Amino acid sequence: MFVVMMTLFAIVLVGYGAGKLGYLGGDFDRQLSRLVINMTCPALILSSAMTGELPDREYILPLLLISVITYAVLTGIAFLLPRYLTKKKDDEGAIGFALMFGNVGFMGYPVVASIFGHEAVFYAAVLNVVNTFAVFTVGTILITGKNEVEESRFEKKVLYSTPMLACYLTMLIVALRIDNIPEAISAPLTMIGNITVPAALLIIGSSMSNLPIKSLLGNTSVYATTLFRLAILPIGIYYLCTLLGFSQFVVNINTVVIAMPVATYGTILCLKYGKDTTMITEVTFITTLISMVSIPLLVLFFL
Repeated sequence: MFVVMMTLFAIVLVGYGAGKLGYLGGDFDRQLSRLVINMTCPALILSSAMTGELPDREYILPLLLISVITYAVLTGIAFLLPRYLTKKKDDEGAIGFALMFGNVGFMGYPVVASIFGHEAVFYAAVLNVVNTFAVFTVGTILITGKNEVEESRFEKKVLYSTPMLACYLTMLIVALRIDNIPEAISAPLTMIGNITVPAALLIIGSSMSNLPIKSLLGNTSVYATTLFRLAILPIGIYYLCTLLGFSQFVVNINTVVIAMPVATYGTILCLKYGKDTTMITEVTFITTLISMVSIPLLVLFFL
C-alpha cells in the first residue's frame, strides 16, 4: 500500500514540476479537468462493471444507506466543529466543507482501485452519488452562508452530469447482471478510463504549483482540520458503521472514501461565489500531501 501511494504521489510531483515548468497550468488544466470529469472518469466507472466479473449487486443498497448515514453525521460535524478549530468567523465555512468532503472523484477512485481492485471503482461510484448531492447542497451552504443558498439551486443539475449518469447506468448493468457487453465497447471504455488516474494526479500537482510558499507551511487551524479529515473522522465513521451492523467490506470501502484529502470542489465553489480561497486552498494542499502517508496507515491498522 505504501508503494501504491508513493507511486500516486510521484505522479503528483511530476504534475507539480510540469506546472512550474509551464507544461501544465491555466487553460490547459481547466480543459484537462473537463476531459477527466466528463469523459475519462465516466469511462472508468462504466468499465468497472466490464472487467469480466460483475461487482456484487447486493452491495448497492447497503452502500447507499451507509453513505446517507455518513453524510448526515458529517453534516452535523461540519456545522458545529469549525468554530472550535479557528478564531476567524470567515474561515468556518471552508473548514466545515473540508471536514465533510473528500476528493472522491480525483483521488478516491484510483486509491480504491489500488486497494480493492478495479471493479471496486463501482462501489466508490455508488458512494459518490450521495457525496455529489451533498457537495452541491450542504457544501454550497457552508461556502456561501445560509442566506445565499437560493443562488445555488441550479447546481443540482450536477445530479444529471456525465459522471452521475455513468454511475446510474453502471448500477443498472450490475443490478440486471448484464455480463455480455461486447469487447468492442468494453475495451475502448477501459482504455479511456485508464487515463483518469494519471491525468487527475497531474492536475492536482499542477494546481499545487500555483500556491505561494506560505500555503505549503499551513497553520494551527489547517493542521487541526487535517487531523480530523484524515484520521479522527474516518476512524470514528469506521467504528460507528461497524456498530450499526454493516458488512466489513462495505465499511472498509466507505472508510477509505471518507479518508480522502479535501475535495477540490471547495476551491471551485469559493471562486464561483467570490469567497476567500486561502483557507480551503491551504487545507486542500496539506491534506493531499499528508494523505500519502495517512491512507496507508489507515489501511494497515484498521482495514
